[in-house]
Amino acid sequence: MTETRTSPPASPSSGAAPVVVVTGANGLVGAATCAALVERGAHVRAVVRRSGTAPGLPGVEEHVGEFHDPDLASRVVDGASAVVTTVHPMGSDRETQHRIGVEGTPVLARAAAAAGVDRFVHVSTAAVYDRSPGAGDVDESAALVGDDGGDYPVTKRDTDAALGRVEGLTRVLVRPPAILGQGESSVWNTLRPQAIRDDESARHANPAQSFAWVHLDDLAALLADVATGRTAASDDPALGPVAGGCTAVNVAGEPATVRDYTEVVTGALGVEPVWDDGPAWTGQVRADRALGWGWRPRVSLSEALDEVADGLRG
Repeated sequence: MTETRTSPPASPSSGAAPVVVVTGANGLVGAATCAALVERGAHVRAVVRRSGTAPGLPGVEEHVGEFHDPDLASRVVDGASAVVTTVHPMGSDRETQHRIGVEGTPVLARAAAAAGVDRFVHVSTAAVYDRSPGAGDVDESAALVGDDGGDYPVTKRDTDAALGRVEGLTRVLVRPPAILGQGESSVWNTLRPQAIRDDESARHANPAQSFAWVHLDDLAALLADVATGRTAASDDPALGPVAGGCTAVNVAGEPATVRDYTEVVTGALGVEPVWDDGPAWTGQVRADRALGWGWRPRVSLSEALDEVADGLRG
C-alpha cells in the first residue's frame, strides 16, 4: 500500500515547475538531490520505503513503497517530467543487488517511458570501469569491469546495460567515483572512517593509488540540472545528453591519491596508517564530458577533506 505526504509547495502553482521523481529520497544522494531540485524550483515526488523519511522541504511530496513495484511506478511517474533513481543495495548479496538494480530499475524506466516522461537520470558509479593497475585514465568509452569484477561493480554495470535497452525516453547514466559528503550513511565520511578506527587491517593502503572522488553537493547539482533540463539535450554527447538515447557521463573532482584521504582520516582519529607497496591504479576518472555540459565542481579537495576531518573530530 502506498502512502503520500505532501509539504507546502515552494511557490504558487503555475503549471510550469518541473515535476521530478526521486527514488531513495531519504538516502545520502537522494536527499541532496531533492534539495538541489527544490532550489531549482522543481516539485519533487520523493519515493521512500518508510513513512516520514522523505526530506521535509517545501514542494516535496512523499510516496511510500518499493520503487520497482509496477503499480507504484506507474502512479508516481504519471505527469512527471523526469526521474532520478539513486537506489542500489550496495553491500547486499549479489542476488539482491541484481533483483533490485538490474531487474527493478528498468521497471521504473519502462513506466516512465510509457507515461511520456522526458528524462530518466540514473546514479551509476565509476566502479563500472576497469581500474586495475595500468588501466590509465577512464572516460565514458573506457573498458568496463569483467564478470569477476565484484558484486557491486558488476550489478551496476548490468543495470546500466539494462537501462540502455529501455526505449522511449532520454536516459542519462551518471557515474561518480567516491562520494565525499556528510551523512550517517556516507561511506567515505562515516562508514570507512569507522572501519579505520576500529580495525587495524582497514588502515592498510597504497599511498600512490588514485583516489577519484566528487563532493555530494557537486554531484547533486549535476543530477538536478540534468533532470530539470537546465542541461540541454544535444546530438553530440560531448555537449549534452543525447535526446532519446542513453548517455553515460562521469562526474569527478580534482586529482587525489589514497594518501590524501587516508592521512586526513587517520590524523583526525589519532591512529597511524599502514602503507603498503604493490601495483595500483594511478589514473583519473575523466569528467570532460560533464564539463562540456556546463557542470563545474565547486568544492575543492581541501574543502572536502576538511569536512571529513571536522566530522570525525566533532
